[in-house]
Amino acid sequence: MSLQQVLAPQLQQSLALLQAPTLELKALVAQELQQNPVLEEIVAIETDQEDRANNDDESEVSPAQSLDPAEPPADMSPESATEKPGSEPTDDFQAEFERLSQIDQDWRDNYSQVNSTVRHSAEDEERRQFMFDSLVAGTSLQEVLLEQVRLSELSEEDRSIAEMIIGNIDDYGFLQSSIDELAFSTNIPSEKVLEALKVIQAFHPPGVGARNLRECLMLQLERTNRKETLEYRILDRFMDALGKRRIPEMARGLGVEVDEIQDAMENIAMLEPRPGRAFLPDNQQYILPEVFITKSGSDFVVATNNDQVPHLRISNAYKDLMSQAQSSSEVREYIREKIRAGKFLIKSLHQRQQTIGNIAREIVKRQRDFMEKGVSHLKPLTMVQVAEVVGVHETTVSRAVSGKYMETPQGVFEMKYFFTSGIQTSSGTNMSNTSVKDMIAGMVKDEDTAKPLSDEEIVKILAQKGVIIARRTIAKYRSELNILPSHLRKVY
Repeated sequence: MSLQQVLAPQLQQSLALLQAPTLELKALVAQELQQNPVLEEIVAIETDQEDRANNDDESEVSPAQSLDPAEPPADMSPESATEKPGSEPTDDFQAEFERLSQIDQDWRDNYSQVNSTVRHSAEDEERRQFMFDSLVAGTSLQEVLLEQVRLSELSEEDRSIAEMIIGNIDDYGFLQSSIDELAFSTNIPSEKVLEALKVIQAFHPPGVGARNLRECLMLQLERTNRKETLEYRILDRFMDALGKRRIPEMARGLGVEVDEIQDAMENIAMLEPRPGRAFLPDNQQYILPEVFITKSGSDFVVATNNDQVPHLRISNAYKDLMSQAQSSSEVREYIREKIRAGKFLIKSLHQRQQTIGNIAREIVKRQRDFMEKGVSHLKPLTMVQVAEVVGVHETTVSRAVSGKYMETPQGVFEMKYFFTSGIQTSSGTNMSNTSVKDMIAGMVKDEDTAKPLSDEEIVKILAQKGVIIARRTIAKYRSELNILPSHLRKVY
C-alpha cells in the first residue's frame, strides 16, 4: 500500500484551461459544449441597441467591472460561485434557480460592458473577416513535386520511380537516402533511380532533390547558367575551405585575387541553402496574443484578449426543466450535476483570464523600462517573484504563461521571454542576460570586419560598461545568438 496525491478531475480541467493557448482553449470548450447539454455559448446575443438598453434599464455595472473587462462579475468570483453545502436544503430547486438566474444576468451585464469597451467598428470587423476568409491551406513540398511529376513527360515506370524518390525527400528539400540504398530496397537498377533523380532536380524549387548542401548550391547555379563562374568552382573544389572562410587558400588554389573570392562568397550567400523552406508548415503559423499592452499617457494599460475567449452560460431551458414538478429525481440529479460542472467551467474560464491578466500587469510593472526603451533594458525576473505578488504558486505562473504571447509597444513577445536570469554589474544592480546578449549582438554588428572582436575583447568592453562576465559565458551567449567565432567572421 502507498499514499500518493491524485488531482481531482475538476482541478485537472482547470489547469488544462489555464495552460491552453487561445486556439487550443476554444477546442477544449467546444468539447465541453458537446458533452454538457446545459451549457451554451453566447454569440453576439445583444445588438448595439440592446446593449444600450441593458445599460440604461438594468442595474449599473460596478466600477470594478468597468475598470477591468477581464475581471468576472462580483457573483462570479470563485468564492461566490462555489456552492456552500448546508446553507439551504438540497432539493430547494427554486432557490438554486434564482441563484443561477442572478449569475446569468450578472454575466450578461458584464458581457455587455466588455463589448461596449472593446467594440469594433463595422469596417474593422469586415476587414478582419476578409483576412480570415483569405487564409488558405498551405501546400507541402511533396505535393508540389508530385504535381510536377504528373505534368512531366515521364513514362509510367519512371513516374513511379520519381514518386518513390519524392517520398524520401525531407521537408527542407534534401534526399535522405543514397542511390544505392534506394536501388537495393526497391530492386530497381541504380541507373534508373539516378535518371529519375536528375529529372526531379530540374523541378521547382531550384536545388530540390540534392543529396548535400554542396550539390544543392551547385544545382541552383546550373539552373541560372552560372556553371562556368567562380562561384561554381569554389563550391566544386573548395567547399570545406568555404565553410571555414579560408579566403587566402581559395584565392591561391583558384589563381584569383582575394577581392574576387569575397565577391563570389557574397553571391553564394544569396543562394537558398534549404530549398523546401518556403513550404514548411511553420510558415503558416499565426500568433494570437493573449494580452495587449498599450500606452495611455504615462501609464501602460493591460487588456486580455476576451474577444477570442468563449463566453458561456447555463441554458434557461434546462433550468426550467429542472423546476418542473413532473421531472423525476433522476432527471433532476443529472441536470444538477451538469449545471455544477458547467458553473465550474465558467468559473475556471474567468479565473484563467484573471490570472493571466494579473501576471501580465506584474510583468509590465517590473519591466516598464523594457516597454519604453526596448530589449536592452530588460530586467531579471523570476516566476517566484511574480507568484508572490499575484498570490499563486510559481507552477501556476509557469502554466499561465506557457505558449501565451503579449503584444507590447516593442512588438509581440512570448510571455516566458520576460522571465530571465540576471547578471550583477559592478554598481551592484542586476542586468538581464537577454540585455547582455543584445549588447553582444550590437558589438558584433558594429565591429570592424577586418578585425572582428574576440571573446576576450568583448569581455573587456563589457567590463568597462560595468558588466563582469566570464569568457566562456560570452562564448555560450554567442553560440545562442548564432554568431560565428572571430576567425570565421574575419573578412580579408
